[in-house]
Amino acid sequence: MKLSVLTYNTLFAGQDGDDDRRMTTQVALIDDLAPDIFLMQEASGFDAGGHARLHAFETRIGMRGFLAVAPRTGQNTAIFIREPLKPISFESDGANFHHALATLTVALPGTERPLTLMSAHLCPNGADIRRREAAHLAVNAGPDRLALLAGDFNSLSPRDPEPADFADLPPHHRSRYLADDLVTADRSVIAKLEAAGWVDVGHRLGASAVPTVPATGFAGTEFATMRCDFVLTTQAMAGGAASYEVVRAPVTDIASDHYPILASFEIAS
Repeated sequence: MKLSVLTYNTLFAGQDGDDDRRMTTQVALIDDLAPDIFLMQEASGFDAGGHARLHAFETRIGMRGFLAVAPRTGQNTAIFIREPLKPISFESDGANFHHALATLTVALPGTERPLTLMSAHLCPNGADIRRREAAHLAVNAGPDRLALLAGDFNSLSPRDPEPADFADLPPHHRSRYLADDLVTADRSVIAKLEAAGWVDVGHRLGASAVPTVPATGFAGTEFATMRCDFVLTTQAMAGGAASYEVVRAPVTDIASDHYPILASFEIAS
């Protein structure tokens, strides 16, 4: 079967105080792209009022949602699925991650092999913390299992060039991304995940040159121009990777400070 997967750091769930225009824009985008799976970062406020905002968002996008609450930061992660995918189990890890890791295992029609989905938002405050988080993700990269890990890693790939504007960042922002040499941007987090067996789908399909931050409408904030959002899969799933696109358009220029990624896969029965 063919599966389309969207991952998106939505910047406070598209909410600016009481102003939900960015959320409305994001909902329209999701409706237009119609992914089978949506991995969301910064699902802020979705746990309030008995998860009222989560349930309202489910209704707006026509997908079933699973929320991992970030107890320290409020920057929750979430996974949404569409029929005919069926949930088997869900886990939320807010202890080993600065924000939270959402892990959902689903049944796929036509096959007995389950698919494990992980929505991640790694710590923005330094590579040392992100490497510890990566250690918890590395063990999920068994080559024969179907698994997908996507989200905001606040890191560069070993194959990505040094951001041309990295030195222009104010020191207090640049320090978040520094390698151990305290000069260049860190690439050790993604390198560690790849060493464990995770496959960078953007690189595999030759589409990794497109940055995911900052969106045009949020230039001059805390980001250098770089790729910090990734879609990673196990070896078993990587063979079915069919497409990968950073969705850059007028609507995504203003909807969040990150650009979303849309990928598709062919899963053999």
